[in-house]
Amino acid sequence: MAEISATMVKALREKSGAGIMDCKEALAQCDGDMEKAVDFLRKKGLATAAKRAGRATSEGTIQSYIHMGGKIGVMVEVDCETDFVAKTDDFVEFARNLAMHIAATNPVAITPEEVPEETLAREREIYRAQALETGKPEKMLDKIVEGKINKFYKESCLLNQAYVREPDKTISDYLNEVVAKTGEKITVKRFARFQVGAE
Repeated sequence: MAEISATMVKALREKSGAGIMDCKEALAQCDGDMEKAVDFLRKKGLATAAKRAGRATSEGTIQSYIHMGGKIGVMVEVDCETDFVAKTDDFVEFARNLAMHIAATNPVAITPEEVPEETLAREREIYRAQALETGKPEKMLDKIVEGKINKFYKESCLLNQAYVREPDKTISDYLNEVVAKTGEKITVKRFARFQVGAE
């Protein structure tokens, strides 16, 4: 069993944003391995986030971001359970970062379930035609199209996208980190992205 020092706990706390006791427990469970402890905390955060999924979110904030000298603008509504959390730095920063991320990536929807059916049908048609063009056999087409649709979700659905500031994590991962820090259910309710000259 590795000796868990205060320095290790502090380092893990800075890396994960988790509380002291959670960091101690994670390091103890993972025999002092920092990377495994981070994963342990992330999994725990996800489990906590899943437990909170049933709660109502009736408080929150609307944040905006204007980019490129007023050429792109975003407004996003992020909701939580209490007014107290809605005013915390972690929560407000998350909403602001989300608005900036949306300006950069221009998502189609928040989740795959929210992608309009006609958009999906059009994408499927294009992918099928592309696969046929390259001479792929008919029986492989469905599998190829589904693979490309999953890639489309990763690139076009906000919660599935890689976070522009930290591409090794998704927006969903980032959201769950904030849920773990605040102790409340958080939902991205809606967003609007405006671009000068775009329809």
